Amino acid sequence: MARARGRRASERSGGAAGRARLTPYLMVLPSGLWLAVFFLVPMLLMVSLSLQTGNLIDGFRQTLHWRNYTDGLDVYGDKFVRSLWYGLLATLACIVLSYPAAYWIAFRGGRHKPTYLFLLLLPYFVSFILRTVSWKLVLTDNGPILGPLRDHGVLPDGFHVLDTGVAVVSGLAYNFLPFMVLPIYVALERIDPRVVEAAYDLYASRVQVFRRVVLPLSLPGVFAGVIMTFVPVSADYVNAEVLGGPRNTMIGNVIQSEYFDNSAYPTASALSFTLMAILLVGIFAYARTLGTQDVLEAARR
Repeated sequence: MARARGRRASERSGGAAGRARLTPYLMVLPSGLWLAVFFLVPMLLMVSLSLQTGNLIDGFRQTLHWRNYTDGLDVYGDKFVRSLWYGLLATLACIVLSYPAAYWIAFRGGRHKPTYLFLLLLPYFVSFILRTVSWKLVLTDNGPILGPLRDHGVLPDGFHVLDTGVAVVSGLAYNFLPFMVLPIYVALERIDPRVVEAAYDLYASRVQVFRRVVLPLSLPGVFAGVIMTFVPVSADYVNAEVLGGPRNTMIGNVIQSEYFDNSAYPTASALSFTLMAILLVGIFAYARTLGTQDVLEAARR
């Protein structure tokens, strides 16, 4: 009898252990299925489409036409370079604008931190298109900024910002600013105030405290913010369409045009995967240079 009870107890414990091992996989299953249906399957279909030839009237057929990729790089190589360059400039602008704001909210916001964050995010409850068009109204030659400056002789008559790279980068930085602010704020919020106080107790100056304590501990937020900002900024096409001109076309504009205007689905798919590959290489190079391990080690110091 005792042996039977022991066997039943062992079976129950084994069953509980098996359920415990399956629990993480069961929790991941819904999101995994969601990603498989709405991300993995479309990606595989696009891979197949990028290697096809044909047209919308006669139909497309699979021919493993790899020249869709090489031709895309040859024809639109300058658009890829411009997109990466604009993305880099906009990301740097977001860092310069976001870090002071996140620092002030984290260390000076007090009990009003949620209010300040809400006010910072409030413009982004408006449609992306409307925000970009409003930015165009601000930067127009007779707008509220350039108009008075031109009337008072500060700017020459031929000076303009719209249809330039400056306008596109400004719009990109404005529209994607929260992608940089929030990760930096979270990293700064996690800093133990006692660590900062200890640095002051050791007679460190404000600059030394920031350089030796605050900045290293906030690097994980900067690291995450750069990745979250650079990828969507480089693939954006709305800002270049609204704020830029023919000389400011980004690769996103080309993909949009090839897909919706020219119905060149294989070319658009190949350009999309080429852009994704370039961004992945850039992200891995960035992670290799800065290094997630180095970031975490810096945060522990």
